[in-house]
Amino acid sequence: MTNRRAVVTGASSGIGAATVRALRAAGWDVVGVARRAERLEALAAETGAAAFAADLTSDADVDRLAVHLAETGPLHALVHVAGGAKGTDRVEDGSVADWTWMYEVNVLSAQRLVARLLPQLRRAAADGGTHADLLFVTSTAAQVAYPGGGGYNAAKAGEAMLVHALRQELNGEPLRVVEIAPGMVHTEEFTLNRTGDPGAVDALYADVDHPLVAEDVADVIAYALGAPGHVNLDLVTMRPVAQAAQHLLHRGPLAVRGEARA
Repeated sequence: MTNRRAVVTGASSGIGAATVRALRAAGWDVVGVARRAERLEALAAETGAAAFAADLTSDADVDRLAVHLAETGPLHALVHVAGGAKGTDRVEDGSVADWTWMYEVNVLSAQRLVARLLPQLRRAAADGGTHADLLFVTSTAAQVAYPGGGGYNAAKAGEAMLVHALRQELNGEPLRVVEIAPGMVHTEEFTLNRTGDPGAVDALYADVDHPLVAEDVADVIAYALGAPGHVNLDLVTMRPVAQAAQHLLHRGPLAVRGEARA
């Protein structure tokens, strides 16, 4: 794997940073991308990954990233983790600015990256006689709506539809298109960035027996990229055991019921 290289977006924290660590441990060369250069540099020093600061809502920044990648070696995998939610308003009270931001960071950033980096992924697949990967981290919010989530539901569903269409458009090429859709993941920033309220973070995860953590999602990403080249994980939906469905979250210890306790 030492000759395979991935670019990982959203690499300054959470699932993105965990994915950089997981891929480096698996022998990948990795370029971590995010806006916060100082965090990327710290991650690069820790892992040996390369760092590239960019705002994926900027055409110019994505163009710079594409040029940098083309100049520094082949590209075998795009791992698009960057995204986010803003606000928990009902649809009738929603902020157009917040909804626009969510569409930009979740959907249009994905389209920009595909448009700029697909030629490099094709070239790497052709030159290596194998395959290349486009992997997107969406959310179970793309699958099931919930009150106060309309803007994020719409944005993540839009990203998921982009992924589904892309897979069909690339049919016949040695290019795998993978979607990982996590449920509840306890990361340090997602809910805080969404609400601006530290108390909301504590309330969301209170008494949940082992929510997913960023490393859990990164493990699945590394597995998907490391699977045999003819195997495509179209869609992996992953949740903690305590979350049986988007709307069904158990709080308190997990325990067997009835006679099995004896």
